Amino acid sequence: MSRRPSLARLLATVLVAVLAALTASAGPASADALSDRRKAAEQQAAANQKAHDQLAASLEDINANLAQAVLDLQTVEQRLPEAQTELLDAQATLERSQREAAIIAARLQDAKDQETAIGTTIAADAGKSAQIRVAIGQMAREAYKGGGGVSSVSIVLDAQSTEDFIQQYGLVSTALRTQSQSLDALRQIEAQDRNNAARLVAIRERVTELKAAADQKVVEADQARQAAADRKAEIEQLVTQQAEKKATIETEKAATEAEQARIDAEAAQVAAELAQIIAAQRAALEAAAKAKGKKVAPAGPIGNSLFANPTSVNPIYVTSEYGMRMHPILHYVRLHAGIDLRTYCNTPIYAGRAGTVQWAQMRFGFGNQVMVDHGFVNGNSLMSSYNHMTSFVVHAGQQVNQGTLLGYSGNTGTSGGCHLHFEVYVNGATVNPRPLLGL
Repeated sequence: MSRRPSLARLLATVLVAVLAALTASAGPASADALSDRRKAAEQQAAANQKAHDQLAASLEDINANLAQAVLDLQTVEQRLPEAQTELLDAQATLERSQREAAIIAARLQDAKDQETAIGTTIAADAGKSAQIRVAIGQMAREAYKGGGGVSSVSIVLDAQSTEDFIQQYGLVSTALRTQSQSLDALRQIEAQDRNNAARLVAIRERVTELKAAADQKVVEADQARQAAADRKAEIEQLVTQQAEKKATIETEKAATEAEQARIDAEAAQVAAELAQIIAAQRAALEAAAKAKGKKVAPAGPIGNSLFANPTSVNPIYVTSEYGMRMHPILHYVRLHAGIDLRTYCNTPIYAGRAGTVQWAQMRFGFGNQVMVDHGFVNGNSLMSSYNHMTSFVVHAGQQVNQGTLLGYSGNTGTSGGCHLHFEVYVNGATVNPRPLLGL
């Protein structure tokens, strides 16, 4: 039996087709865009880590508060684009979940419409079946009242005339056809009922599946909505932190500029002290040579690889090189008079070469500093200093061998993090320690 589809079912079918087409056309492109954004974010994260390491190395010899503020600002500014990408991902996931939820809702409505239609058909067929059964029963009762079956012989014998015979025969034939048709209709309805019952079971299972899928999409949409809200809140917090860190940096700049002036003055003081020590040592050498009727030989090249690794970190890892460099915050060029070696807080620090401890004391910019005099090498005064140590275990005048424990690395003085600032002085002036360490 054909039925005209309801308006709701027709609209649901059209909506399913339209949304499915939209999802099919927009899905791959959207997925590709998200994949590209994720890949770009991963590459940016790697670049950010490298930039962070480089910045941290360049900040090792500046005010710790300023260094921390700069690193914090960089961390915030690195996180911002990542959080924005994650927000876009969450929003895309939410939109996709909402589209899929709409498709499932349309399919669920269609399934419910089919369930209702089949149920209505089964109910209607049940009514028809009951009516046919009543009619068949009535015919059986009438036949019983009339004395059972009717034969062609009885019709001939009972007929009063030819016309009566024709009329009775026609009535009997009509009754038999009606009974046969009723039985056929009943069988057909019963077959349709079995088929509809099976369809009803299947569609109800489908309704159950779609309800579960719809519930899952609600959960996914809620999770994506929460993720988007979290990322949005994080971005707002990062923007606030960014402004705060920039304000802190501006505040610390003035203090850092004053510190740099004091550090320069202290470096000049160290150079003056070394000059006096070297002058006294040369005078003593010249006096000893004169007493022997000899002259002091002119200075020559001192060579390379004169020092062993002064740290317990092996191999040696230089985080900041010797030489003129642009200050990362104050933006002026100044000499980085040594090299920074990677250590951790309280890493043992050793004498790179045998000598005499000139001093072990706290200095403003250098922090806890140990200065070791290695005497003259090919006519050149050679000294080395170990700076920013947490503590030292030697004292002025103490003789040390290569590898003697001097103290432990730290973050004292003008330092942005635990490390060893290692300097080498030749004739009282700093030189690049790299070749002297065999690097």
